[in-house]
Amino acid sequence: MTMEWDCVVVGAGAAGLIAAERAAARGLRTLLLEKNRKPGVKILMSGGTRCNLTHDTDARGIVEAFGPRGRFLRAALARLGPRELVQLFHDEGVPTKIERTGKVFPCSDTAVDVQQALLRRLHRASAVMATGEPLRDVEAYGEGFQLRTPTRILNTRLLVVTTGGLSYPGCGTTGDGYAWARQFGHAIVPTVPALAPLRSSSPWIAGLQGVTLDEVQLRLRIDRTASASVAMNGPAGMVFTHFGISGPAPMNLSRDVSYAPPDARLIAECDLFPHTKLEVLVERLKEACRAAGKKHLANILGGLTPQRVADTILALGGFDPNRRGAEVPRSDLQRLGQLLKCLPIEITGTLGYPKAEVTAGGIVLDEVDPNTLQSRLRPGLYFAGEILDLDGPIGGYNFQAAFSTGWVAGSQLTANRLLPDLGSGQ
Repeated sequence: MTMEWDCVVVGAGAAGLIAAERAAARGLRTLLLEKNRKPGVKILMSGGTRCNLTHDTDARGIVEAFGPRGRFLRAALARLGPRELVQLFHDEGVPTKIERTGKVFPCSDTAVDVQQALLRRLHRASAVMATGEPLRDVEAYGEGFQLRTPTRILNTRLLVVTTGGLSYPGCGTTGDGYAWARQFGHAIVPTVPALAPLRSSSPWIAGLQGVTLDEVQLRLRIDRTASASVAMNGPAGMVFTHFGISGPAPMNLSRDVSYAPPDARLIAECDLFPHTKLEVLVERLKEACRAAGKKHLANILGGLTPQRVADTILALGGFDPNRRGAEVPRSDLQRLGQLLKCLPIEITGTLGYPKAEVTAGGIVLDEVDPNTLQSRLRPGLYFAGEILDLDGPIGGYNFQAAFSTGWVAGSQLTANRLLPDLGSGQ
């Protein structure tokens, strides 16, 4: 059976749901194809099933968070920035809240509310959604495209690919869109896992399993050369695990770990007091030892950082944990302060795509018009969301990019570009 559409959107994630709704709202006969049995699977599982929609910043803040590639998002964010996105969900009966970290969540702490709001918009716009129907093949067909699924052939004048990357493959994001992009001449920046927990070979890590630190600063050292510092928005949290380290700070560093040379030695230098300069920290240690001169050094340091962390650092530095505070020489306090400001953690890699929140790499941005999200190589072909070479830090930035690019891609499709009569079938 052959069917004709004005627009087919492939992938019912954040970008695809928005793009299909926008296209249908503009009067196009729109079909949204999704391989999973339900739409928005990644939305439903993100943020611990709470869905971190965006970040409490403006369009400029989102652009800066993505680094040099963030410039590509300027036009999209001008159309749908963080405040407009929040208002969109408020209008759908999903109030939001801002947490201390700047992350924006639905007040209900329920990702289903986000998914359902997007589905309501899709239904009102009269878009058609087909779930459990994967796209098998795409090819040029006249001025449009012919798509094949396991059950039918689809002809469409406009095609929007929002299939995501390779992260969380259990969500159905298995990189299908990259092959279709290559078919039409697009180059792909090599992809790697990003926003993933980090593995460590440091033997002392296991003893700290479960310990959480609210704010640390990490810097990746590659072969003794400063390579990258973590977190666009300052220090972030970290948790020690049985395999290494996780939490926002390590996950923000994972892109650099993934792209590091395979034979490189990687060390994450951890600053446990990122808001305190070394000389100030040493004076603070000196004062703590003076004020509690009869206490053991382990107990004194345990008042400044979790006790298990304190014990580990003293052992790593060769300090006597039972030495009285009044007996600790300034030279030891200086050395202790340096270790607290630069605790070395051996890194052996990430947990890979199964635990990565996003994919770094993707379709080369120069080959896509940022004002329309249309391919510069094939008219009528659009890309939005994670399939593009765009990945930002943890904190809602990546969802914002997906929503914004999906909005622009769908909004650029006009009803006067309807599918010509391509015939009745093959």
